[in-house]
Amino acid sequence: MSPVMHRAAYAALGLDWVYDAHDVPEGSLGRFVDDLVEWRGLSVTAPLKREALALADATDEVAALTGAANTLVHADGRVEAANTDVPGAVAALLERGIGPVPLVRVLGGGATAASTAHAVARLGAERLELVVRDRARAAEAASAGERAGLEVVVHTLDEPMVDVADLLVASVPGGSFAGRSHELAESAHAVFDVAYDPWPSRLVAAAQEEGRPTVTGLDLLAHQAVLQVRLMTGHDVDVDLLRDAALTTVASR
Repeated sequence: MSPVMHRAAYAALGLDWVYDAHDVPEGSLGRFVDDLVEWRGLSVTAPLKREALALADATDEVAALTGAANTLVHADGRVEAANTDVPGAVAALLERGIGPVPLVRVLGGGATAASTAHAVARLGAERLELVVRDRARAAEAASAGERAGLEVVVHTLDEPMVDVADLLVASVPGGSFAGRSHELAESAHAVFDVAYDPWPSRLVAAAQEEGRPTVTGLDLLAHQAVLQVRLMTGHDVDVDLLRDAALTTVASR
C-alpha cells in the first residue's frame, strides 16, 4: 500500500514524482542504491532496515536507538536515515485514544517488535512481554525494550497469558496465530495488529467483536507515511488522505 499512499500524497501536492515498489534481495540494498541515477527518498521494509541504516551518512535519533531505518532521504549528495515507524505507531495509537499502557504484550520478537518497544515506552509502558515460539528469536526486541527503560519478560506461545495487558501488539505476519484470535484479543484491553493482509486481519476482527479499541496496519502505514512524505518533500499531508487511498484499494480487491 505504500505506492498507493505516496502517489496520493504527490497528486495532492502537485508533484510529478514517481514512487514504485521494488523487490530487493537481502544483502543487495547497497548495490540497489548505487545503481539509482536520480532519487529523493526510499521507503525500506523488513528485512532491509538494518542495511538501510548502515548506508546512511547521518541518522535520526530513533533510527540510532532502534538500530533500524525504514526511510532513506537523498539530499545534497548525502544519504540520511530515519525511522518513522516509532513516531508513526505512537500517532496511530493516540489517534484511537490508546494510552497510557503500563503492560504491553507483543507477539513476535523481530525488528518490528523492537520498534514497538520504543513506541510504547513513549506511551507510559513499564513492562514488555514478548511472546514468541523460540526464546532465542526475542533477543533483538528484548534488548530494544531494555534500552527503552522497560522491564522485559519473554514467554513462549504455549505459556498461559495470566495478566490482562493494556495493549496487545501483533508484530508478525497475518495468520501466524490462526485459530487463537479471540483468545488473544481477550488477553488485552486494546489491540494493535501491524498486518493488513488479509484485510481486516483476523485479530483485529476478533478484537472488534470483543469491543476492544483497535489499531490496524493501515493506520500505522498511513501515519508513518505522512512523516516520510514530510522528510522527502518538505510538505505535510493529511493522514486520512493516505489511509483513504489505501482503504479504497483494499476494498476493491
